[in-house]
Amino acid sequence: ASPSNIDSRTTRASLPGGLNLALLPKKTRGRMVAVSLTLRFCDEKNLMNREADTHLAGSMLMLGTARRTRQQIEDELARRKAGVWISAGATQAEISVQADRENLVPMLQLTAECLREPVFPPSEFDTLKRSLLASLEQGRGEPWRVSSRAFQRHMDPFPAGDIRYTKTLDERIEDVRRTTVGDARKFHEDFYGASNACLAVVGDFAAGEIEELSRELFGSWKSPHGFVRVRNPFQAVPAANLSFETPDKANAVTLAGQNFHLSDGDPDYAALVLGNAMIGGGFLNSRLAKRIRQKEGISYDVGSSLEARALDRSADWRAWAICAPQNATRLENAFREEIARVLEDGFEDEEIDVARSGWLQSRQLSRAQDWRLAQKLAKQLHLNRTFAWEAELEMKIRALGGEEILAALRRHLDSGRISIVKAGDFRHSVV
Repeated sequence: ASPSNIDSRTTRASLPGGLNLALLPKKTRGRMVAVSLTLRFCDEKNLMNREADTHLAGSMLMLGTARRTRQQIEDELARRKAGVWISAGATQAEISVQADRENLVPMLQLTAECLREPVFPPSEFDTLKRSLLASLEQGRGEPWRVSSRAFQRHMDPFPAGDIRYTKTLDERIEDVRRTTVGDARKFHEDFYGASNACLAVVGDFAAGEIEELSRELFGSWKSPHGFVRVRNPFQAVPAANLSFETPDKANAVTLAGQNFHLSDGDPDYAALVLGNAMIGGGFLNSRLAKRIRQKEGISYDVGSSLEARALDRSADWRAWAICAPQNATRLENAFREEIARVLEDGFEDEEIDVARSGWLQSRQLSRAQDWRLAQKLAKQLHLNRTFAWEAELEMKIRALGGEEILAALRRHLDSGRISIVKAGDFRHSVV
């Protein structure tokens, strides 16, 4: 569906109490419905030194309520052939529901029950902690986890205790160990609520029925404390080249990136989106894939991404590749050469046309997947946007030429400011 068609068929409303709704009824195969609900809560001050509390609280929500055990919740989902997924962290909880029309209402009722009435069974909490600690220990020497943590600590430096601070592995383990079920329960009691919530529903349903049900389930659920958005400010970190040993691992991971001072409303954003697609976001057609995967034959997983925020002038450009440890230096040299070539020569017209076509097709495909569409509508509610914003971005992408793309990349991408972090068994690799 086109952006304008989606907007014309979507009903948006703000209910008393703070719940925002986006409802898009339509015929679907199997009469399926996709739901995306986001709860936003807390503030920077109250999140100090509570990172483990936030994640363990979110992970407990479907492990027992005042009316059902974890097994009974799982049995109900299986019986109704539906899915409810909750991913919760420090500042928000994201909930996805998939069910057919017949089971939509009971699944939304079950979702509300899990969110509003968790009982935090101590036995389930202990099992959850043991599983999380085992996972953390297991990843101690994994190249991807080692490089990702080190990369994040360098690119987004914040003081210890800040919710945006990236803990060392030992700090994370100790934090989880000392967190109690009472800590997790209190975080839920203190901050969870629907005063700053966005709910989007896409599929075969009756809009009036779901609006009334949403009001009933969430309209009176007030957040105990106010929500103040935690900012993600731009940080101009110095370039670094860091290497970490992960003995006895077959593969090495290389991460590279740079922070940009722009938002997704910046005039250069569209050009950077298409530029990134050609650098590494276009899979096999990208510059990095052609050079590192196809020509050099040293990596089967290589790419790049660009994430620009809407509410902060802060963006991340990231690239990654996995290779054998003995090829890490070749990979880094190839990466730097390709970035330098892009900034020197730009792109060919045919290359731009292929990337543009692929990017636009991916947008159309995304809009054809109801669960993605529901997530997008929920996000738009928070940002006070509609699909008109999406249509404008696509119009800009269609109009871009090579000179504009190159000029934008030269204004923001600086090979001298790119940081690289590697993790692998480099000491024992054969060069």
